[in-house]
Amino acid sequence: MTSSIWRIGQFLNSVQTSFVGLLQIWSIPLVLLLSLASGYTTYYGLSHFITDWIAVVITVAVQSVIVICSLELASVRWRANLTRFITVNVTLAIAVFVSVSFSYFKFYELSHRDTILLDRERQLNTEVNGFLTAVTRQKAALIADQRTRMEKSALEAKQAFLNALPSQQQNRRGKIGRGRVWSHFNQLQQSEQSRLKELASQLQALDAPIQEARSALQRFSLDLGNAAAYDQVIAAVNNVSGVAERLIAGQGGETVAPPKLVSYGSFARGMTPSFAMWEDLSWFALACAAMVDFFTLVLSYRLEFTAPGPLTDEERDLAFRGIVEFNEFRINDDDELEFVIEKTELERARRYADWLRMFVVAFLLNRGFLRKVDRRSVEFAPNLYPIIADRLRTDAEGLARLPDPGERLRVLLNPKSHG
Repeated sequence: MTSSIWRIGQFLNSVQTSFVGLLQIWSIPLVLLLSLASGYTTYYGLSHFITDWIAVVITVAVQSVIVICSLELASVRWRANLTRFITVNVTLAIAVFVSVSFSYFKFYELSHRDTILLDRERQLNTEVNGFLTAVTRQKAALIADQRTRMEKSALEAKQAFLNALPSQQQNRRGKIGRGRVWSHFNQLQQSEQSRLKELASQLQALDAPIQEARSALQRFSLDLGNAAAYDQVIAAVNNVSGVAERLIAGQGGETVAPPKLVSYGSFARGMTPSFAMWEDLSWFALACAAMVDFFTLVLSYRLEFTAPGPLTDEERDLAFRGIVEFNEFRINDDDELEFVIEKTELERARRYADWLRMFVVAFLLNRGFLRKVDRRSVEFAPNLYPIIADRLRTDAEGLARLPDPGERLRVLLNPKSHG
């Protein structure tokens, strides 16, 4: 029963270890993908302010600095090297600020795309309806002007009939009724009335194009993604402009300039980033821009330093021999094995030469197997534990082969002889 439980526990432990290992391996491509995504949005914002190839170089540099400084931040301690700690944090803050600032433009465009299209649609409605209204008013003004002339001629004809014209009043022999004077003004009245009917009939040809333009505009407003509907709006507006110019200009009226409508590609294109976007700050867009760099930073920070290459058997032996020369070990707040690299008072009194163990510490620090905590302490990196564990296992097997128990105790009590 105990053996079965032990095997189940060993199996679960191996599954957990494999899962954690896979997560660590998956973190590497995930960091690269996040950097690529953040780099794209950063480049998009930069490319609108500087040359494309310079934007590419700056983007690659910024994303590289974020990943490298995040990795550095995982190992640097302010107590160990305050200058390095401040430099890493300031550099990381500047890189993140640049990345988030220019990524904000892309996320602002994405989050405000519908709003941008609606604003452009409202502007289109205002321009087109304003043009159609101006044409309608121009048409009404021409008819009203002609009606005024007709009413004036009708009044003059009535005055001529009543012998009330100023010219008739000067001629006392004028008579009330239909005469040559009245016939003249009556003919003018009939002419103006006929002209009014003809003008109204001609300008009525504008009603259908105007109605079609309003209908096309309404259809497009219901489906802003329909390029064909937008082209119909342009065609209808151009038709109204052509008919109005032919009819109104033919009557001596002042033509109305049509609105300058862009192509659908220009209408639906994304907005051009500008620093004015910060005035209308979008917290959602800013959060999205910061979220990508935040996850990149966190995942990079959680990736432990990996040695440039595995240690050889001789280097492992050298590392073990140097580490066991130290005496003050403890488990620190990060649950890592930490030891003091300075000489103890007794070692100073004996003038102990610690060149070998200090060389080992410097060697392991440079290879990423140790991390400096402060000026007098270092801690194990995760990739050093299996090396030491393997060496302890080998030593334990060697001790088990010693026939004399007293010899085993002597070897255990003298760690400096383990090498």
